[in-house]
Amino acid sequence: MSYTPVVPVGGYAGWKFLSRTRAAQATAFTGSPSVQREESYFRTKIGSVRTANELVSDRRLLSVALRAFGLEGDIENKAFIRKVLSDGTLDPKALAHRLADKRYLELSKAFGFGDFSTPRTQLSDFADKILAAYETRSFEAAVGERNGDMRLALNAQRELATLAGKSTSADTKWFAIMGSPPLRKVFETAFGLPSRFAAIDIDQQLTVFKDRAQRFLGTSDPAALADPQKVEDLVRLFLLRSESTSSATSTGTGATALALLQPATGSSARLLQSLAK
Repeated sequence: MSYTPVVPVGGYAGWKFLSRTRAAQATAFTGSPSVQREESYFRTKIGSVRTANELVSDRRLLSVALRAFGLEGDIENKAFIRKVLSDGTLDPKALAHRLADKRYLELSKAFGFGDFSTPRTQLSDFADKILAAYETRSFEAAVGERNGDMRLALNAQRELATLAGKSTSADTKWFAIMGSPPLRKVFETAFGLPSRFAAIDIDQQLTVFKDRAQRFLGTSDPAALADPQKVEDLVRLFLLRSESTSSATSTGTGATALALLQPATGSSARLLQSLAK
């Protein structure tokens, strides 16, 4: 039987409770028999896997691999995942480079099937690294079954700490945020951006994201998110806006008000103009 994380309330109050109890809850979750069985199977079998096809052919191994990168929803897309893994990452034309969601690039890079004659599955510490990510993502997923916003918040807290520390430009970091569906959702919600915002020109999106970040977080540089307090401010804003939107849309009056606050139709230029107000 698996341990079920406790999230007694939603919104920011629920987040504060989860933050206080997270370490103890994560330990209980990863120590549960179901998680331990999957980890044991992965440790036993992964060293014998040398090709993308061998990994994709073993559903239990593939399930752990995909969950470690937050891609468990692709468990049935075997041909697609096989192609991502087989292409590798060294060739700029590889499939993983052409996908906006860079989690696929990280997956392919981690296994190295298309990059080296000997894949990374043969390294002595490979299982430890993948399973550490698997445990983290699995706990987040379990929390998400109780409250989806909490899963997004946990993901943002983890991913932004890593992204902020990378030696890339601010714009490159923003493009990485825009290319990650979970991170994009957090920022779009926190900044009050409409769902069709993603349809406008990518450079215009960048301008709006930087403007909103400066307005709400006091900085337009994602490197500043190395500061845990900045991330906490973002998460707080995300949860409060999400809760407010959910409450508003649960009533006819709220839904009408929300519709009036957003452009009904029009071009990308009109949408961008409305966002600049």
